[in-house]
Amino acid sequence: MNHLPHGELNLALARHAIDRDYLSRARPELFDELWADPATRVIAMHSGQVLLQDGAESASLKLHTVEAVPSAQLRVYLGKTTEPTATEPIGTPVVLAVLGDNSAAQLQPDDSAWHTLRKSGLGLSDRDTGIFTQSLAIANWHQTHVHCPRCGMPTVVEQGGWVRRCFSDDTELYPRTDPAIIVAVTDEQDRILLGSQGVWEHNRWSILAGFVEPGESLNAAVIREMFEEAGVVVEHPQYLGSQAWPFPYSLMLGFTAKLSANSPEHIADGIEIEKLRWFSREEIAAEASELKLPARISIARAIIEHWYGGELETGTERAEGK
Repeated sequence: MNHLPHGELNLALARHAIDRDYLSRARPELFDELWADPATRVIAMHSGQVLLQDGAESASLKLHTVEAVPSAQLRVYLGKTTEPTATEPIGTPVVLAVLGDNSAAQLQPDDSAWHTLRKSGLGLSDRDTGIFTQSLAIANWHQTHVHCPRCGMPTVVEQGGWVRRCFSDDTELYPRTDPAIIVAVTDEQDRILLGSQGVWEHNRWSILAGFVEPGESLNAAVIREMFEEAGVVVEHPQYLGSQAWPFPYSLMLGFTAKLSANSPEHIADGIEIEKLRWFSREEIAAEASELKLPARISIARAIIEHWYGGELETGTERAEGK
């Protein structure tokens, strides 16, 4: 067993190495300045996917020069890098360019060369993981806010890609993040409660999660969601850590919680959760070859391994050679 530092979560999508340089977003000629700067690099995105460097010893994002990228549907200034690479020094300006079908095909016609964050994010550096995660979240937000929610008129992009303004009434729209809690519930025997959704394949399990509702604290959301999804009463929520989950633009906040002594037996809600089961560490270890747990890029997997005390190798990863 590879032991993890006590109290520390290995959160793949919490890594970053970029200064978002928010003050520069207000400059009216920002993109003209960036396009005139030979140091500027562009991450091209199409349908939520990006390109990786060819022939690199380890996976890394392919950052293009300004001239190499075709016309984009959307540009967002991401900021300046805070870690160097062999080709980009500290302080390299990075711009997201969201491409349409024709521009993406012009840049790279091979569909298999485009990579998703779920598939390739785990193997990237801190800098590249942060750039990819930030890019996907802001691109997803833009995709769903092309019209004003008040009047339905089109919105225009401003502030370096970080504001959309209604063309009609000047309402300003800012990127939103949807907070969601995700919880490792344990009982008096220190077993962990895992659930399975009806649409999942056989023997896939995860900890329970849910969105924070308006006017609700995180602790209250933990208690409410565990009762709604599993019929259990929990207490003493303890915050563990957080990471972005840009599908489309969520923030996952990890917690532990203890089963209350007066809690009823767990009952799956039958809507989101179909099955529930308590697992001991011994059962997890004995059944690991058959279990399907969340991907390593997720906070759910990090929390399960935090409870377990080390890394787990499940049947899915063995089959994939990971």
